[in-house]
Amino acid sequence: MLRKTYDWVMSLAGSRHAALALGAVAFAEGVFFPIPVDILLMPVALANRDKAMRYAALTAVCSILGGSTGYAVGHFLQPVGHWLLSLTGHADAMDQLKSAAGPWLAAVIATPIPYKITAITCGLLGVSFPLFLGVSLIVRGLRYGLEAALIKRYGAPIQEFIERRMGLVATAVGVVVLLLIVALKVYS
Repeated sequence: MLRKTYDWVMSLAGSRHAALALGAVAFAEGVFFPIPVDILLMPVALANRDKAMRYAALTAVCSILGGSTGYAVGHFLQPVGHWLLSLTGHADAMDQLKSAAGPWLAAVIATPIPYKITAITCGLLGVSFPLFLGVSLIVRGLRYGLEAALIKRYGAPIQEFIERRMGLVATAVGVVVLLLIVALKVYS
Protein backbone atom coordinates (compact mmCIF):
# COMPACT_ATOMS: atom_id res chain seq x y z
CA MET A 1 0.00 0.00 0.00
CA LEU A 2 2.86 2.36 0.84
CA ARG A 3 4.41 1.83 -2.59
CA LYS A 4 1.06 2.45 -4.33
CA THR A 5 0.52 5.68 -2.39
CA TYR A 6 4.06 6.84 -3.16
CA ASP A 7 3.66 5.99 -6.85
CA TRP A 8 0.30 7.82 -6.95
CA VAL A 9 1.75 10.97 -5.34
CA MET A 10 4.76 10.87 -7.67
CA SER A 11 2.52 10.42 -10.73
CA LEU A 12 0.43 13.40 -9.57
CA ALA A 13 3.63 15.35 -8.93
CA GLY A 14 4.79 14.70 -12.49
CA SER A 15 1.43 15.48 -14.10
CA ARG A 16 0.25 18.73 -15.65
CA HIS A 17 -2.13 19.11 -12.68
CA ALA A 18 0.66 19.17 -10.08
CA ALA A 19 0.66 22.95 -9.60
CA LEU A 20 -3.13 23.08 -9.31
CA ALA A 21 -3.18 20.26 -6.73
CA LEU A 22 -0.33 21.86 -4.82
CA GLY A 23 -2.08 25.24 -4.73
CA ALA A 24 -5.38 23.72 -3.64
CA VAL A 25 -3.80 21.67 -0.84
CA ALA A 26 -1.74 24.68 0.33
CA PHE A 27 -4.87 26.85 0.49
CA ALA A 28 -6.91 24.19 2.28
CA GLU A 29 -4.11 23.56 4.79
CA GLY A 30 -4.28 27.23 5.80
CA VAL A 31 -7.96 26.93 6.73
CA PHE A 32 -8.94 23.39 7.67
CA PHE A 33 -6.91 20.63 6.04
CA PRO A 34 -5.14 18.50 8.67
CA ILE A 35 -2.13 17.43 6.59
CA PRO A 36 0.82 19.82 6.00
CA VAL A 37 1.29 20.82 2.37
CA ASP A 38 4.99 19.88 2.59
CA ILE A 39 3.93 16.28 1.94
CA LEU A 40 2.91 17.30 -1.59
CA LEU A 41 5.46 20.09 -2.16
CA MET A 42 8.39 17.73 -1.77
CA PRO A 43 7.36 15.16 -4.42
CA VAL A 44 6.19 17.91 -6.80
CA ALA A 45 9.58 19.63 -6.46
CA LEU A 46 11.37 16.28 -6.82
CA ALA A 47 9.45 15.49 -10.01
CA ASN A 48 10.53 18.77 -11.61
CA ARG A 49 13.52 20.18 -9.74
CA ASP A 50 14.01 23.03 -12.24
CA LYS A 51 10.69 24.49 -11.05
CA ALA A 52 11.24 23.80 -7.32
CA MET A 53 11.49 27.47 -6.33
CA ARG A 54 8.42 28.33 -8.41
CA TYR A 55 6.50 25.59 -6.61
CA ALA A 56 7.71 26.94 -3.27
CA ALA A 57 6.44 30.43 -4.17
CA LEU A 58 3.08 29.00 -5.30
CA THR A 59 2.82 27.02 -2.07
CA ALA A 60 3.64 30.06 0.08
CA VAL A 61 1.14 32.32 -1.72
CA CYS A 62 -1.69 29.78 -1.64
CA SER A 63 -0.95 28.86 1.98
CA ILE A 64 -1.02 32.53 3.01
CA LEU A 65 -4.27 33.02 1.09
CA GLY A 66 -5.71 30.05 2.99
CA GLY A 67 -4.35 31.41 6.27
CA SER A 68 -5.85 34.81 5.46
CA THR A 69 -9.18 33.09 4.92
CA GLY A 70 -8.76 31.38 8.30
CA TYR A 71 -7.94 34.77 9.82
CA ALA A 72 -11.09 36.25 8.26
CA VAL A 73 -13.19 33.37 9.60
CA GLY A 74 -11.83 34.01 13.09
CA HIS A 75 -12.25 37.76 12.81
CA PHE A 76 -15.62 38.08 11.08
CA LEU A 77 -17.30 34.72 11.80
CA GLN A 78 -16.23 34.13 15.38
CA PRO A 79 -18.71 31.29 16.11
CA VAL A 80 -17.42 29.45 13.03
CA GLY A 81 -13.84 30.10 14.13
CA HIS A 82 -14.53 28.67 17.59
CA TRP A 83 -16.28 25.69 15.99
CA LEU A 84 -13.32 24.98 13.65
CA LEU A 85 -10.90 25.16 16.56
CA SER A 86 -13.03 22.74 18.57
CA LEU A 87 -13.26 20.35 15.59
CA THR A 88 -9.48 20.14 15.46
CA GLY A 89 -9.23 19.58 19.21
CA HIS A 90 -7.84 23.06 19.82
CA ALA A 91 -10.79 24.76 21.53
CA ASP A 92 -8.45 26.16 24.18
CA ALA A 93 -5.89 27.38 21.64
CA MET A 94 -6.94 31.01 22.05
CA ASP A 95 -6.20 31.12 25.75
CA GLN A 96 -2.96 29.17 25.39
CA LEU A 97 -1.65 31.31 22.54
CA LYS A 98 -2.71 34.57 24.15
CA SER A 99 -1.01 33.79 27.45
CA ALA A 100 2.10 32.32 25.82
CA ALA A 101 2.73 35.04 23.26
CA GLY A 102 1.22 38.22 24.70
CA PRO A 103 1.84 41.12 22.31
CA TRP A 104 3.91 38.89 20.02
CA LEU A 105 0.98 36.62 19.18
CA ALA A 106 1.54 36.74 15.43
CA ALA A 107 5.09 35.42 15.95
CA VAL A 108 3.46 32.15 17.04
CA ILE A 109 3.08 31.47 13.31
CA ALA A 110 6.76 30.49 13.39
CA THR A 111 6.11 27.68 15.87
CA PRO A 112 5.14 24.12 14.99
CA ILE A 113 1.48 24.83 15.86
CA PRO A 114 -0.61 24.11 12.73
CA TYR A 115 -0.98 27.26 10.63
CA LYS A 116 -4.76 27.02 10.47
CA ILE A 117 -4.92 27.14 14.29
CA THR A 118 -2.75 30.26 14.54
CA ALA A 119 -4.54 31.91 11.60
CA ILE A 120 -8.02 31.43 13.05
CA THR A 121 -6.83 32.34 16.55
CA CYS A 122 -5.10 35.51 15.33
CA GLY A 123 -8.39 36.51 13.69
CA LEU A 124 -10.40 35.71 16.82
CA LEU A 125 -8.04 37.76 18.98
CA GLY A 126 -7.93 40.70 16.60
CA VAL A 127 -4.20 40.58 15.86
CA SER A 128 -3.32 43.25 13.31
CA PHE A 129 -3.88 41.76 9.86
CA PRO A 130 -0.79 43.43 8.32
CA LEU A 131 1.32 41.96 11.15
CA PHE A 132 -0.24 38.52 10.62
CA LEU A 133 0.35 38.80 6.87
CA GLY A 134 3.95 39.99 7.23
CA VAL A 135 4.93 37.25 9.67
CA SER A 136 3.15 34.65 7.52
CA LEU A 137 4.98 35.83 4.40
CA ILE A 138 8.38 35.64 6.09
CA VAL A 139 7.86 32.33 7.90
CA ARG A 140 5.98 30.49 5.16
CA GLY A 141 8.24 31.85 2.43
CA LEU A 142 11.40 30.78 4.27
CA ARG A 143 10.00 27.36 5.13
CA TYR A 144 8.91 26.42 1.62
CA GLY A 145 11.85 28.19 -0.02
CA LEU A 146 14.34 26.25 2.09
CA GLU A 147 12.60 22.94 1.36
CA ALA A 148 12.59 23.66 -2.37
CA ALA A 149 16.23 24.81 -2.38
CA LEU A 150 17.33 21.62 -0.61
CA ILE A 151 15.30 19.47 -3.01
CA LYS A 152 16.63 21.35 -6.02
CA ARG A 153 20.22 20.85 -4.81
CA TYR A 154 20.04 17.34 -3.32
CA GLY A 155 16.88 15.95 -4.92
CA ALA A 156 18.17 12.99 -6.92
CA PRO A 157 20.03 11.30 -4.04
CA ILE A 158 17.12 11.96 -1.68
CA GLN A 159 14.60 10.46 -4.10
CA GLU A 160 16.80 7.44 -4.72
CA PHE A 161 17.22 6.87 -0.97
CA ILE A 162 13.46 7.15 -0.35
CA GLU A 163 12.60 4.76 -3.16
CA ARG A 164 15.15 2.16 -2.05
CA ARG A 165 14.34 2.32 1.65
CA MET A 166 10.66 3.25 1.66
CA GLY A 167 9.76 1.15 4.71
CA LEU A 168 12.58 2.66 6.75
CA VAL A 169 11.67 6.22 5.69
CA ALA A 170 7.97 5.68 6.46
CA THR A 171 8.85 4.26 9.89
CA ALA A 172 11.17 7.18 10.65
CA VAL A 173 8.54 9.73 9.58
CA GLY A 174 5.93 7.94 11.70
CA VAL A 175 8.21 7.97 14.75
CA VAL A 176 8.95 11.69 14.30
CA VAL A 177 5.24 12.52 13.95
CA LEU A 178 4.44 10.42 17.02
CA LEU A 179 7.18 12.14 19.04
CA LEU A 180 5.91 15.57 17.96
CA ILE A 181 2.37 14.68 19.01
CA VAL A 182 3.57 13.42 22.39
CA ALA A 183 5.74 16.52 22.88
CA LEU A 184 2.84 18.82 22.05
CA LYS A 185 0.56 16.97 24.46
CA VAL A 186 3.14 16.99 27.26
CA TYR A 187 4.15 20.65 26.86
CA SER A 188 0.70 22.11 26.19
